[in-house]
Amino acid sequence: MARIKNIDLPSEKHVCIGLTAIYGIGRPLAKTICKDAGVSETKKVKDLTEDEINSLRKEVDKYSVEGDLRRDVQMSIKNKMEINCYEGVRHKKGLPVRGQRTNRNARTRKGKGKVVANKKKVGK
Repeated sequence: MARIKNIDLPSEKHVCIGLTAIYGIGRPLAKTICKDAGVSETKKVKDLTEDEINSLRKEVDKYSVEGDLRRDVQMSIKNKMEINCYEGVRHKKGLPVRGQRTNRNARTRKGKGKVVANKKKVGK
């Protein structure tokens, strides 16, 4: 089992896909890492040799991933909240930050929907 940056890579997947289990590595970066490390993208993680795993580790170490990246993102959010910029205010209120609508959607950020009481219908 390959372990990079304290993350166990899924052994049944291709190396390119398995690397995306690490926070901060997406498909394009995973392909770049595989190419620079000299490892075939279509090779399964379980079939990697120790030399290939070590070369992948060296390539991944060149990028800010996992704990360092999470810390940077959290510090950036805290900084925006402290200086009360627009994004920081939205983070404080738990609203969408990047310009999405809020009157019909954004339930994951706003919470459960509020029920509005029914009005009585006036019969004619």
